[in-house]
Amino acid sequence: MLIPVIVLAAAALLLPPACHPERIFIEEPEARLRFTTDTVFFDTVFTTIGTVTESFRVQNPHNRYIRIDEVRLAGGAGSVFRINVDGQPGIGFENLEIAPRDSMYIFVEATLDPNNADDVLRIQDSIVFLTNGNIQDVDLVAWGQDVHILRDNLLEGPVTWTAGKPYLIMDYVYVDTLASLTIEPGVTVHLHRDALIFVDGTLRVNGTQEEPVRFRGDRLEEFYQDKPGQWGLIYLSALSHHNRIDYAEILNGTIGVLISAPPESGLQPDLEISNTIINHMSSNGIYALNARVTGTNLVIGACGGSCLGLIYGGAYEFTHCTFVNYWPSWYANRQLPALYLADYFGNLENDTLVIRPDGVFEQARIRNSVIYGNARTELAIDSYNDRQLVYRFDHCLIRINEESLDYKSDPSFTSIIANEEPMLLDTIPYIFSPDSASPVIDAGLPATGAEVPLDLKGNGRLLDAAPDLGAYEWVPDQAPDRR
Repeated sequence: MLIPVIVLAAAALLLPPACHPERIFIEEPEARLRFTTDTVFFDTVFTTIGTVTESFRVQNPHNRYIRIDEVRLAGGAGSVFRINVDGQPGIGFENLEIAPRDSMYIFVEATLDPNNADDVLRIQDSIVFLTNGNIQDVDLVAWGQDVHILRDNLLEGPVTWTAGKPYLIMDYVYVDTLASLTIEPGVTVHLHRDALIFVDGTLRVNGTQEEPVRFRGDRLEEFYQDKPGQWGLIYLSALSHHNRIDYAEILNGTIGVLISAPPESGLQPDLEISNTIINHMSSNGIYALNARVTGTNLVIGACGGSCLGLIYGGAYEFTHCTFVNYWPSWYANRQLPALYLADYFGNLENDTLVIRPDGVFEQARIRNSVIYGNARTELAIDSYNDRQLVYRFDHCLIRINEESLDYKSDPSFTSIIANEEPMLLDTIPYIFSPDSASPVIDAGLPATGAEVPLDLKGNGRLLDAAPDLGAYEWVPDQAPDRR
């Protein structure tokens, strides 16, 4: 058997080598590359913070191979941009081949240097391609914004944030018990994923109608403008006091404002919140547990939980507010109504759910307001021991499931418009302001309107027959007439 093996081996040596098709390159000067974009744009990014990674493809539209003699970042090693070509990082590459009708990816990111200015600065570079004597390029464009970066930030005295460069909270800002944080008009506060403001002292947000204070996530791309859950929350603890939020926009977080105190603490933190919009929260807009909160001209929109949760006990009064929850069903099924009132709560202790019943409400009063949304009912009053809670709804439009809440026989409900579509304009700049045919127009109690004579836009409520329900007064020249 040895001879045949030797013969076969010898025969194999005599065989010609396997044929590989010769690579034929197109070398005519008119043969050019094709790109899936001519410019890579980065939305405004914070200096010193890296951008997201963008990409594009370099295509060979020809029926022969093409050789790219050189690919280079025009700004070289000093550029703020970084590129990765066909899987390899660098600033310059030579003799790259692309098969006929094929393509390769180029990935781009950037880290911008501080520009020592409050204004947004445009920064530009390009990727240059040399092929068959042709020079082609793809532009790289980013806008850089200087920012105050805060990490593990502890405030132990009075601190004021002023307009100019935004503030970026990477993890948390903690306001100690004897400290205060004052935020002046026009300030924008960006919060990174899960970041929060934790207040044991005092928070004062002093926005104005012309220059509101904005709280939002740190993803500045257009895609993220209305996406919830991008950051954590503003937490006002049991020790916090004299908290005030005026003319603010709190957007795209997990909980807009959490204010709470354990029942056994004997404490009740307080908050006055006015002329404020809270929208696109993955959990609750305001969650108040055993606290004291007053709200006027307050708008709370899409939330994965409740717009307003009043839990266990406390004292609450909301006047001319709009709680409208059109939470999109493709995120998750919402289980809670726009307004949820309960005299108990449950928490985990050693992995066991412990119910804390018998909370005491001094009052929970909602007046000249709108409570609506896309659920069957948008108001739930939940008592652990089926006892009457202290609440009052006066001159409100409410979406109510009358089978579970008999509001008509409850003297705590006065002048209620039930289950009528409020016809509110939910697009910018009409964030839940009434349409011209809305039933909320002139449906409020004038005496209550006199307590809050100007709406969220500064329009007078006392100039016609009666004030409108909610945070906005309908003004003919400020919204489209769809009648």
